[in-house]
Formats: sequence, C-alpha cells, structure tokens
Amino acid sequence: MSTRVYYVPSINIMGKGCLKDLGPYIQELNLKKALVVTDKFLVKSGIAGKLLTVLDDAGIEYVVYDEIKPNPTCKNVHDGVEFLKAHECDYLISIGGGSPQDTAKAIGIIATNGGHIVKYEGVHKSKNKSLPIVAVNTTAGTSSEVTMTINYVITDEERKVKMVMVDKNSIATLSVNDPELMVDKPAALTAATGMDALTHAIEALVTPGAYPVTDATALAAVELIFNNLARTVKNGHDIEAREQMVYAIFLGGLAFNNAGLGYVHAMAHQLGGVYDLPHGVCNAMLLPIVEEENAKYVPEKFRSIAKVIGFDVNGKSDKGCADYVVESLKKLSAEVDIPSKLSELGVDEVDLDLLAENSMKDACAPGNPFIPTKEEVIAMFKKIL
Repeated sequence: MSTRVYYVPSINIMGKGCLKDLGPYIQELNLKKALVVTDKFLVKSGIAGKLLTVLDDAGIEYVVYDEIKPNPTCKNVHDGVEFLKAHECDYLISIGGGSPQDTAKAIGIIATNGGHIVKYEGVHKSKNKSLPIVAVNTTAGTSSEVTMTINYVITDEERKVKMVMVDKNSIATLSVNDPELMVDKPAALTAATGMDALTHAIEALVTPGAYPVTDATALAAVELIFNNLARTVKNGHDIEAREQMVYAIFLGGLAFNNAGLGYVHAMAHQLGGVYDLPHGVCNAMLLPIVEEENAKYVPEKFRSIAKVIGFDVNGKSDKGCADYVVESLKKLSAEVDIPSKLSELGVDEVDLDLLAENSMKDACAPGNPFIPTKEEVIAMFKKIL
C-alpha cells in the first residue's frame, strides 16, 4: 500500500455568520500586523468592510492592499511584497475569490523565500513555509477561495501564461467560509464559481491520484452542487443553499488538494492567460468535453458520480453511467446560463495551437487519466469553439 499525504489548513471555520467569530482565532496566532489582500470591487461594495469591522472590533492592526486584478499578475504579487515590507506586516489576511487568495499565497511565499514568482512555477519549488495566511472566502467556487489548497495560479503577463504553483508551503493557516458574504454575488458569478467547484470535484474523482478519502469528499461535493447550485443561481439570497455550496467547495477542495486535477484545468488556465477569461466559465465549458474523452479510458470512475446525481446504476454499464454524467454536466451548465461557445468569448481558432501547447505544459496536465496529443487537445477546444 502506497503512502498518502493529506494537506489541509490547521483551522477552518464555516457556517452562517462565522466571520464575526474570527477575531479571537487571529489573536491566538500572536501576530503583529496584517496585510489585507483584496480587490477594489470588494472594497467599494462594502464586503471587505465587513472583515475590517471585525478586525477593528478585535483591536487587530492591519493595512489594506486592494490592487488585485481578476487574473492576478506577477506585478500584483511583487507590488504586494513591497507593500508588505514597507508596512512591516508579518502575516496576510486575504478576502475575496480566487484572485486575492492566490495573490496572498504568492506574496507569502516570496516574503519567506525571495526571488521572482516565476521561479516557483511547478510543484513544491519553495523551501520555506509562507508567512501565515488567514483566508476569508467570498464566493462558492475555486477552492483557492476555500484556501485550503496547495495550488495557486498567477498570470505571467509577459508570456501570457497562467502559471500553476503546487506548493505545500502555501497552505493557509486559517480559512473562513461564511455564506453571508456571498448572498449579493451576481448570478453569473455564482454560476461560474459553482461550476468551477464542480470541476474540482469531478477531476479529483477521475484522476489516477484519487483514493478512498478523496473520493468520499469529492462525491459529497458533487451531490451538494447538483442539489444546490441552480437554486443558488436563481435566488442568491437563499442562505440555506449558499451554506450547502460552502460545504461543497470545502469538500471538493479537500479532494483535489490531495488527489490532483487534470486537463479541464490545464486547458482553462490557457484561456485565462491568453484571453483573460473568467476561470470558472472556462472550466464549465470544458468539463463535459474533457470528461467525455476521459470516460473512454476510465469509464468505471463515472459509476459513483452517476449514482450520487440520481442515476439508477443497477444493471447499467460503466459507459452508460459515464454518458449520463456527461449529459448531466451539459444540462447543469445550460441551466445556470454558462456560454456554450468559446467564440462568443472572443477565442480565435488561430490561437488553438498555442493554447494546446501551453495546456500540455500545465502543472495540472499530468493528473489526467490519459495524456492527449497536441492534436487531441486542439480537437477538444474545437468542440466548443
């Protein structure tokens, strides 16, 4: 039996209204001054202010760095490092979706390891643990937002490549998932981030790196998302559905954090790097396309997925189960209004060669059940072009 290593933050608080309980948990860390990493939208909308009020009430010292872009860049990271040093901060508090969370991880790694962020692209490239990170999630999506993950993604604006860092040293110290922070999110963002969470769970189930512990949490995430995502998109103030989605992203994050991802993410990263497209939307569009191909190699992996989303698998073939899953993914995407064609988002066929080449170099690619050729990657892109 092979040895398994399970990565997860030391402390995770979740549930309706849990943000208000954050202060004492931070105080127990005995740290001095926080760099709060967020974006201008969250500041202007008042969502970041809810966190700052909690910090003020607890007497926690902080400064705010709110320059984060939707697809954070190397410049975002290194400007943040300089801001952190200038204000003598010794830890980070990230609030937002995947972009502030990923940027905080990158800042924390550079602060303790030095150098340029590009040198950390790949798997476990840092030597030292990041500065402590308290990660406050505001969307039910990428699971970098759950911030338990060992993955973070930064765009190299010069190469137009989304760099994937898989690094155990970047795991947050404490994560916060309060669905009350998510109720005002637009329907389109709720849909995209929810489908992103579903992608994490599905890829964690079909990857060769899966094992019983990751399967259990991934399947639970799949079931929760199928039962609650459309409901949440239709009514963002349905706090019960929002809370179930919080649990789903947490469970899915546990799964892919330890099992890995695959070609859905490998391909979606390139669309984000070249076209600056929303990561969740790209994942949602690619998910049924890639899984249709994966099912040709590991059809047995789809039986348990089909069962938790309501298919009577008794007497059915593995292929029949896989076909049901793929069609269900397409139906759910359509129900929550995910775009159907990449051309609608400005993707040009002339770039498919570059997109395919970079997909094959992506850190998530080796986790796929099969390794496609460049021509096969291009063919998958073309199916939704």
